[in-house]
Amino acid sequence: QVQLVESGGGLVQPEESLRVSCATSGFTFSNYYMTWVRQAAGKGLEWVSSINTGDGSTYYADSVKGRFTISRDLVKNTLYLQMNSLKPEDTALYYCARDRKEYWGSMWYLVSEYWGQGTQVTVSS
Repeated sequence: QVQLVESGGGLVQPEESLRVSCATSGFTFSNYYMTWVRQAAGKGLEWVSSINTGDGSTYYADSVKGRFTISRDLVKNTLYLQMNSLKPEDTALYYCARDRKEYWGSMWYLVSEYWGQGTQVTVSS
């Protein structure tokens, strides 16, 4: 069965860096898009970044572009999110998700269908 297990969260100070990981199993990792989504306390889900694990194409929300880097290790079947220059507003529970690709006419979009349990990232001085 599909399993996604996040790790690496913690408490850091503003402007510090942190890398969170998502270990996957139960499916062919390189066949899927993968996504990081976060949720701050009392707020809704916010899309952070996605990657085509096959060709390495990456996509970022404007709020993290230039600071965060999504990557994958096809040997370890693991997804990463390197977070630099962290801000207090980055504080959230970070989830990884496996996506399926859907089409609407000539356009496409991702639907996150399997989720991990999340890892907490807290940015505070």
